[in-house]
Amino acid sequence: MTSAAPVTKPGRKRDHTRDPEILDAAIEVLAENGYDCMTIDQVAARAKAGKATLYRRWPSKAELVIDAVGCLKKDSYENLPDTGTLRGDLLAMMRPPTIEDAQKKIRIMSGVVSMLDRSPELGEALRAAMVEPRAAANRVLMRRAIDRGEIRADCDIEMLAMVSASMVFYRTMIMRQAVDREFLVSIIDEVLLPAVRKTDTEVTDR
Repeated sequence: MTSAAPVTKPGRKRDHTRDPEILDAAIEVLAENGYDCMTIDQVAARAKAGKATLYRRWPSKAELVIDAVGCLKKDSYENLPDTGTLRGDLLAMMRPPTIEDAQKKIRIMSGVVSMLDRSPELGEALRAAMVEPRAAANRVLMRRAIDRGEIRADCDIEMLAMVSASMVFYRTMIMRQAVDREFLVSIIDEVLLPAVRKTDTEVTDR
C-alpha cells in the first residue's frame, strides 16, 4: 500500500487592497523625478509600504510604471457641454482642474520618454490614459458641429482632434513654458476654428 502524498499548504494569498495607493504613489514619484531617477524605495516610502511588498507585486520598476500609467484616472467626458457652438463647447471644457491635470500628465509623459523605445506597452498605456479620452471628446464635439452645419463636413477630424494635445506637449516639453487658459484659447481661435471654418461660398450656399 502506497502512502498518501503529503498535503501542500497553499501560500499566503496576496493582498491587493493597497495597490491603488501604491500606484498613486508611483505616479507622484514619476511626475516629480522622471523614470530614470525614480526608485522602488521612493515609491515604497511615499506609499508607506514595504519594499518587499512592491517587489512581490511588481518584479521590476518598468512593470510598476506600466501598471501605474494604465490605472491613471481617465478624464470623464461622458457629459460633454452643448452650448450650440463648437467654440463654446471647447471653452466649456477648459476648467481649471482640467488644465492642472493636463500639466501633471505632461510631466508624467516627460518622465517616461526615455523608456518609450524599450516598452511599447507603456506607449499604449500612455495613449489610452492621457491622449485618447480628450481626443475622443474633441471628435464628438466636431462631429456635432458638422451635423448642425457649423463647420466643414470634409475637415479631417482625426487629425484635428490631436492638435491641442500635440501643441500642449510641444509647449511644455520643448519650449519649457507653462500651459494656461490664454494659450489654450489661442489654439481654439487661431488654429482649430480657422481649420474647420466654411468658405464664403459654402456659407452663401446654405
